[in-house]
Amino acid sequence: MMEHLKACIGSIEKPVEYFTDFGLNTFLSSIADKHPGRDEILFLCIGTDRSTGDSFGPLLGTMLRAQGWPNVVGTLEQPCDAYRVEQAVRAAIAEQAVVIAVDACLGKAQSVGGYLTVEGPLKPGQATGANLPEAGHYSIAGIVNGMSHKPYMTLQTTPLHRVLQMASALADAINKAWKDSGSSAKYGT
Repeated sequence: MMEHLKACIGSIEKPVEYFTDFGLNTFLSSIADKHPGRDEILFLCIGTDRSTGDSFGPLLGTMLRAQGWPNVVGTLEQPCDAYRVEQAVRAAIAEQAVVIAVDACLGKAQSVGGYLTVEGPLKPGQATGANLPEAGHYSIAGIVNGMSHKPYMTLQTTPLHRVLQMASALADAINKAWKDSGSSAKYGT
């Protein structure tokens, strides 16, 4: 499975962990404990609304924005796609926010519906051969479909229902982690 993880997340030095939706709580809670203020977190939700599989990030971003998260880049209305990701990464660095990068990825068939997490950046667009900058202090990749010889077509034909369920489960896990962290904001809001 490690060779597929590198294809999804990129070249990272730290170990990648695989979780089903319920296993995300530990990973997210550890981030919330270190950074309890919602104002210091920036969710970089990478993807496009023009591909069902790649809509994972924008769907999550739209849900987080609707739930009151103040710093979200990448929604269905304004996706953080391949054309905008480099600008978004530069803006996040300038803001000095703690960036949690989220993107869709392809993996082994038995891993579909799960999430890959790492403390470190992810490299978006690797499944389709795009050369985009690494992003994130923390990373979450949703395994929306199985790896194939035609990754672009696989992302295009991924069931939207699966992607919507995964984004919803991740949004719920994020909100639970920061609700349980004991502090709603670092800067008193």
